[in-house]
Amino acid sequence: MLLRIHKEGITMLIVTAVILAALNVAIHQFLPVAFWPVLVLSVAFFLIILQFFRNPVREVLTTDNHLVYAPADGRICVIEEVFEPEYFKEKRLQVSIFMSPFNVHVNRNPVSGVVNYFRYHPGKYLVAWHPKSSTENERTTVVYDFGQGEILMRQIAGALAKRIKWYIGEGDKVQQGGDMGFIKFGSRVDLFLPLDAKVEVSMDQQVKGNKTIIARI
Repeated sequence: MLLRIHKEGITMLIVTAVILAALNVAIHQFLPVAFWPVLVLSVAFFLIILQFFRNPVREVLTTDNHLVYAPADGRICVIEEVFEPEYFKEKRLQVSIFMSPFNVHVNRNPVSGVVNYFRYHPGKYLVAWHPKSSTENERTTVVYDFGQGEILMRQIAGALAKRIKWYIGEGDKVQQGGDMGFIKFGSRVDLFLPLDAKVEVSMDQQVKGNKTIIARI
């Protein structure tokens, strides 16, 4: 299958390739004994950066707003009832996905509907699994009205991931499974669901965006 590269990575990949090529030309000219080791390391480094920006084609299995699909690839790191202070200002069921640097970093809409609320918050860069990262780190907050209620999703930057991208705004109509953003080099995504949602995942489970059902509403 042809490897698709996300648009967020094209500039970085071009710049990285140019720098590595120049480095290897210089090594070959001035320190030829080190050329092959440096070339091998350069190729390995470029492949690591390349896989950060892969963008596999992912279609949801069934378009159904009673199903909340994983908005990101990663590992389930939180499942708990919490007080959501920004929008709902009441208790919600939080399910969080930790995205490692080796996961696909595309973020997708977990449901179809209308974006009722969007905010970008500058902030700290605590490690993604820190309990306060959801409220103190750089983050976005998106509230989806899926026709029978609302769910809230947060993109959260971490110690390594310091660039959040988003492609939606208030009032937009979105399709379940469509791209809504990107977190460079991974981090975390939080979902805040109704308390009566039936969670279909467990702690430490590996999930895939648009493939794993997080909950049924």
